[in-house]
Amino acid sequence: MKQAFLFVLSAFWTLTAAQNYYQGLMDYLDNRLLAIEDRMQLWHDQNRRYHSEQQDFKKLTQELMEGLGGDFSAFYKDLSGADIRVQRAEREMEYVETWTSPRACVRPEERVLERGEWSLKESRVPEGEDHDWEEVKAQVSDCEDVVSGIRSVKILKRAGGPKGVWTPDPKSSKVFVFNGTSGDSVFQFNSVRDFCSSSGLNSSSSLRLGVDWTGAGSALYNHHLYYVTHAEEVQVVKFDLASGFITDIAMFPLASVSPVYSLNPETIADLAVDHQGLWLLYSSNEKEPNINLAKLDHQSLDIEQIWDTGCPREKAEAAFVACGVVYVVYNTRLPSRSRIQCVFDVNGVVVNEEAPLMYFPRRFGAHSSLKYNPEERQLYGWDDGYQIIYRLTMKRKMMARR
Repeated sequence: MKQAFLFVLSAFWTLTAAQNYYQGLMDYLDNRLLAIEDRMQLWHDQNRRYHSEQQDFKKLTQELMEGLGGDFSAFYKDLSGADIRVQRAEREMEYVETWTSPRACVRPEERVLERGEWSLKESRVPEGEDHDWEEVKAQVSDCEDVVSGIRSVKILKRAGGPKGVWTPDPKSSKVFVFNGTSGDSVFQFNSVRDFCSSSGLNSSSSLRLGVDWTGAGSALYNHHLYYVTHAEEVQVVKFDLASGFITDIAMFPLASVSPVYSLNPETIADLAVDHQGLWLLYSSNEKEPNINLAKLDHQSLDIEQIWDTGCPREKAEAAFVACGVVYVVYNTRLPSRSRIQCVFDVNGVVVNEEAPLMYFPRRFGAHSSLKYNPEERQLYGWDDGYQIIYRLTMKRKMMARR
């Protein structure tokens, strides 16, 4: 009996210990589940708060974007209005320039009469000072005129590509057109009127030159076409319009082939014509920053004299020569308003620092060529395929003190 009682007592204690263990385990699991539920509730509350904050941020961002859109619309309208006002101001400036062209290259205290006479009374010399004045005698050119403005502009038509050269022959009234930047032929018309009324370059007669031309540097002088060609060397070709044959080819010695105008890299050298004959604008080498000028004998193509104009090649688009003065046309961006910003006088009469800043009317692109006609005192320009005539205003060159 005693053994049975001990067995029962031992079993009771064992069951009691197991019950206490499982009860403690259940309490632990219950506490962990409560902690997990509390953490899930916290996460749920944070998620709702984050969602609410996200909605508020989205609403604020949308309001800001709407406000920025309204500000952008207002700013765009202001810019459009400013652009309209700028264009109106440019038109007014161009209109004023057609009536009041810039002064010629003179000092403020000096004046040259419009009628071309020299007068000591017109010069603002302080009283009590005695100055002797004389008209400067030309060393290379005996022409006494200087470009002072653009009197009128006439856009004839649009024929050909963006770049080219067109020039009339004042002796025969024929018009010659070099279309593009290279080729072996030139188009010719009987007159400017025929060129204007033509349907295009295909309707004209084509003249084969025999040697290809390169760039927009061709010129017409004394019934001869002069143009530039280059492969390994730069050459000036003389073509006789009467016979239809090449009469002379001269090699122009250059250290390297480089464009004379940075905005027209196809033009290696540019031929120009004025009252004194034939000129060549070029760059001696790639490192040369300025434009050089050479006076050529139109019969033998020999070089008579060479000058450094001091006019930079950078941002230059074209140039022309009138009365021994080089006028270099510059541009800042394309398309924009071209301007004469640098001049060089072979006689040293016209000083670049005293030259007026003369603007061309705003057009379509940029000049690929500007050819001066000394008989008509007009410029024949090629601008993005448009053929334009600029009628120039000329004045007498200033006088120098003895």
